[in-house]
Amino acid sequence: MTSILTGDIINSREVDSNEWLPLIKNAFQTIGASPKIWEIYRGDSFQIEIENIENTLLFAIKLKATLKKIKNLDVRIAIGIGDKNDNYKNITEGNGEAFIYSGLAFDTLLKKQNLAITSSDKDFDAVFNTSLALALLTMDNWTVNSADFVLKYLENPNTTQKLIAKGLKISESSASERRKRAGLDEIMQLEKLYRELINQKINQ
Repeated sequence: MTSILTGDIINSREVDSNEWLPLIKNAFQTIGASPKIWEIYRGDSFQIEIENIENTLLFAIKLKATLKKIKNLDVRIAIGIGDKNDNYKNITEGNGEAFIYSGLAFDTLLKKQNLAITSSDKDFDAVFNTSLALALLTMDNWTVNSADFVLKYLENPNTTQKLIAKGLKISESSASERRKRAGLDEIMQLEKLYRELINQKINQ
């Protein structure tokens, strides 16, 4: 079982690609090499495999924070979870359940929300996509400052708020306010729930 993420950059034409393209390439390179593991195509579309499906939602949240650090940018991500056929050299030529589900989520669910999951478990999909829709009410409205704070936290979740504040050159009270406005604690609760439910699916 694996996960395939299919997505595109929102408002990519409004921002010079030299600002955002290196950022997403760096994020993708932490997962593996192109074009087997990931590829950017048609300028602002992408596919990437996250083989450890426990980490899939965390990666999606990180990618969203990375892009929303740049004013006016955002990302749509469709997650497909399932099996795959490994007989390909380029991820855009891959096939199997995970690819089919990712494409299905991209073509249907992303018309209503910017992050969605499809798998063989329809009950899981229904519950979690509703949860994501609620989380996106906050995440879609992250400011540049909120996204920057979230990314700093996700890159080193064991750090203290004091150190994050120092790195951002703001007061601890300002850091606390940014954390609250970003809904970081609630989003991390959702990410933890995702891990628990995915582990249950894996161990069934």
